[in-house]
Amino acid sequence: MERQKLRKWILTAMVAAICAVGAMIKVPTFISTAALDSAPAFLAVVFLSPILAGVAGLIGHFITALTSGFPLGPLHIIIAVEMLIVVWVFGMMHKKGMHFWKWPVALVLNGIVAPLPFYFIISPAFFWGALGSILMATVINLIIVAVVMPILSKVFVRKEGRVQ
Repeated sequence: MERQKLRKWILTAMVAAICAVGAMIKVPTFISTAALDSAPAFLAVVFLSPILAGVAGLIGHFITALTSGFPLGPLHIIIAVEMLIVVWVFGMMHKKGMHFWKWPVALVLNGIVAPLPFYFIISPAFFWGALGSILMATVINLIIVAVVMPILSKVFVRKEGRVQ
């Protein structure tokens, strides 16, 4: 049992490292922390539990913020927790077989709902200015996931024909 836990944590760390690579690929937008950091976390739901994939997404956002100079300061804690929640919801929907609905839900949660607190925390102008950037980065990340996920799912199929 300990070996299996260690394996899951090592996979989580590896996904977080891949998120770090994605964090270096910035999407040229108004918000400097828009990057390709969430795609590996979304992909991790194929072989990790939703919560561990979410943890990888949380770490991925912190790495993106770090490479961008933490432009929003401690508010990145909120964004990282939101990333954890969005990936967790996506993972739960994936595990329950909601293969169509997980995509629009992830897009709405990450692209519209996640930036909503900043409407009140910073300003409505910041929210509306950032909304297009965040939506564009979310769409790019989800397109990458939609292309790679079917291939990755085939790799992680057990002998019984079920995805781990």
